[in-house]
Amino acid sequence: MSSYKSEDLKCLIQNVLTNLGVKKSDAEVVADSLVRADLEGLSSHGISRLPIYSKRLKEGRINAAPSITIDKKGFSVITVDGDNGLGQVVSYQGIKEGIKTAKDTGIAAIAIRNSNHFGCASYYCQLACDEGLAAMIMTNSPPGIPPWGGKKAFFGTNPIAFGFPVKNHPDVIIDMSASIVARGKIIEAAKEGKAIPKGWAMDQRGFDTEDPVEAINGAILPSGGVKGYGLALAVEILSGILTGAAFGPYVQNIYNENDQAANVGHFFILIDIEKFIPLDHFTTLLQNMLIEMKEIPKKEGVQTILYPGERREGSYSKKLISGIPLSAEVEKELIVLAKQLQLEFPEKGWKMPCLKI
Repeated sequence: MSSYKSEDLKCLIQNVLTNLGVKKSDAEVVADSLVRADLEGLSSHGISRLPIYSKRLKEGRINAAPSITIDKKGFSVITVDGDNGLGQVVSYQGIKEGIKTAKDTGIAAIAIRNSNHFGCASYYCQLACDEGLAAMIMTNSPPGIPPWGGKKAFFGTNPIAFGFPVKNHPDVIIDMSASIVARGKIIEAAKEGKAIPKGWAMDQRGFDTEDPVEAINGAILPSGGVKGYGLALAVEILSGILTGAAFGPYVQNIYNENDQAANVGHFFILIDIEKFIPLDHFTTLLQNMLIEMKEIPKKEGVQTILYPGERREGSYSKKLISGIPLSAEVEKELIVLAKQLQLEFPEKGWKMPCLKI
């Protein structure tokens, strides 16, 4: 694998997207989201997504310049119509409005429809934590997992994430899918021609499979069996039904060749901690709890008990220095994409200039 500087990859993403008609400020948001995912070790939601985003932008299946509508209903309810824009762009505008509302009223509920794949849910948790807010972030997605007892995908992998700010330490960010594994990891395995672990997915006949292509055509298994199914259902109701977006099998997959908008739905809840107890007191209590948790007796072979968010932050700090590794398959896709748009592709250790748009 070759490694690249995070800033070079950000510039590549920005240059590609602005070349395809995306506003510079919007391209910066998408670049920040994708590169942060790679820095945090979540490559399935990182720059590997740029080729499919670009293809759909070229075709007009994703709107490069959406007219996003944000309406406030009552004191704390915000609805967002994304006009089929890039999911990161739509979600960023929604959460920025939600942050202002939560700081004013104490809580904000944000219902988003007509959006697309928005990257990592943890990204929006981090935005909230940076403002001293707690967050619950969820989204539906194209069919990936079956209802309990079924053998055909119906619900999306439907991630849900929670974020809580921690003083002087990595924030607590819990980002999990209702499926046993993120669909992006299976897509990555298919691109790389690698087998997936048994127990991740089943084929169209309902049998376990280690073939990622069969898994994509079949169904990913829910996390924790019936519990994961229940979680997927709850996220689908909030993200798909309540928002007015598509739900279940009606959410379109941008990897499938058709001309339909994805109409993904997201649902965010932001909480201003300061309206409940002083933020300093909250972060002190939380930090004390985490310290006590880490000090319990450890199983044999365990050196350190980590809380959700620490491993991600460790990867982020390390890769800022060492660079982001790209698989040969992803690297090849990005080189082809840059060549098609007559853009330079960054070399290892070379500072790539961002276009001035």
